[in-house]
Amino acid sequence: MKTDSILESHCSETDRLFSEILMARERVYSVGEPTPLERLPLPNVDADVWVKREDLGPIKAYKWRGAYNAMAALSPADRLKGIVAASAGNHAQGVALAAKALACQATIFMPRSTPEVKQREVLRFGGDHVEIRLIGDTYDDAGVAAREFCQSTSGVYIHPYDDFAVMGGQGTLADEVVMSGQGPFDRAYVAIGGGGLAAALACWLKRYWPEIKIYGVEGVEQASMKLAIEQGAPVELDYVDVFCDGTAVRKVGGNTFEYCNNLLDGVVTVTNNEVCHSMRTLWESIRVIPEPSGAMALAGFYQHNEVGEVAAGEKVLTIISGANMDFAQLSGISGRAGIGSNQRRYLRVPIPEGCGSLVQFLQQVPEHISIVDLQYGRVESQVQYPVIGFIGSEEDYSQLEEVLAARGASVSEVSQDEDVVYRIINYSPELFAYPLFINIEFPERAGAFLQFMNQIKDIASLCYFNYTYSGERVGRALVGMEFVSEEDQKICLERILAMSGDSIRAAREVSSDTFYRLTGTRR
Repeated sequence: MKTDSILESHCSETDRLFSEILMARERVYSVGEPTPLERLPLPNVDADVWVKREDLGPIKAYKWRGAYNAMAALSPADRLKGIVAASAGNHAQGVALAAKALACQATIFMPRSTPEVKQREVLRFGGDHVEIRLIGDTYDDAGVAAREFCQSTSGVYIHPYDDFAVMGGQGTLADEVVMSGQGPFDRAYVAIGGGGLAAALACWLKRYWPEIKIYGVEGVEQASMKLAIEQGAPVELDYVDVFCDGTAVRKVGGNTFEYCNNLLDGVVTVTNNEVCHSMRTLWESIRVIPEPSGAMALAGFYQHNEVGEVAAGEKVLTIISGANMDFAQLSGISGRAGIGSNQRRYLRVPIPEGCGSLVQFLQQVPEHISIVDLQYGRVESQVQYPVIGFIGSEEDYSQLEEVLAARGASVSEVSQDEDVVYRIINYSPELFAYPLFINIEFPERAGAFLQFMNQIKDIASLCYFNYTYSGERVGRALVGMEFVSEEDQKICLERILAMSGDSIRAAREVSSDTFYRLTGTRR
């Protein structure tokens, strides 16, 4: 990757793309307006961070620019042959928008796993001018089918990224940044899928602001551009994670690779959890919920900022590249994100068997750490190992480590363990004596659950606990308790029911059928 004297060394090879962007300026605004550039208020960040709001474009993502420019650049005769495209979503919407605007027909191949919201939007934008064909499980499967169909019908294939007219259209985003009057920027972060936007952004911004540093951002299991740069040529990945589906590309383009290799100052790889944290940050700061790939640029900035790569006062550009996401994905995202500047961690903590032992530990947790998840089931052991999800700052976690050290507890970090991610709670119901399972609802505030447990810990031992923070004002948990006698069980139940409206909002026993499924016995 080359960074010194970049304009002198590569002016000739950037001229073609630069010219394509110039010509695209004459076309793309027939179907869309420039998108805003907005300052992003970030707590505890000394840099001046801005976001380019492509989520406010006509298809809620930047892909309309390249798709329309490439199709508008065709002759009417070529458009009459039929447009063919393959896409996991956003490029498809851009092609659909262009097909309707240019009064031509488009056949778009999409993976069967494409979120319904993106399929629906393609049909909304294209109407009678578009046909969707769901093929395969990945973008690559859809791409192969689209190429074969294009050859058999003599249609015109519109590539989602490795095409100069498409790249030129994407580059109008960078032109709007320059024309905004908010520059120059010291550094910019842009998500990389196939590399079209990153190539065009770098080409345009480096021409006007030669000193700017531009970083591509990829998922750790999507890093096809990083691998290509390391290998000196595009290389196909064996596996591609699709959590950030808008950037899930197995192999970058030949043209995009050349520009990114020559113009980018580096490629940052980010985890899905870092992306989720950035999504939460965008919601909390400017009330925007991007799709996962739309938050990758900010995640890249955060990674650099945390290691001191970004100097105080630097002006930073990030791109919200899109906001087309299936609503059902939100629950998984919220579960992986931190809150504010705090991060979520899951620890498996050894707790001695016995009444009140878990409560005793929870009372020692530093007050600024929030417990957002608790997974526990009693097994045959003198020491139990509940999984507890915490949210706190690095300082909070240092205090927690001191508490654990004082207890002589050896904890395990289990945030990525499969059984924790999928909430598999192992337990041995044959060990439960006089079990009682209840659903409880308590105020979602610090100390509310401990207040409840303190009132029953003298007669009840926890044998099962399943709780996760939902973001509501109330918390809900399925709690299993066991007792030394049936009489204690009855006393405890009476206490719990009497608490409703006080330390807890509501409580009820599970149904007989649920009790049987949990314990294997009838009550």
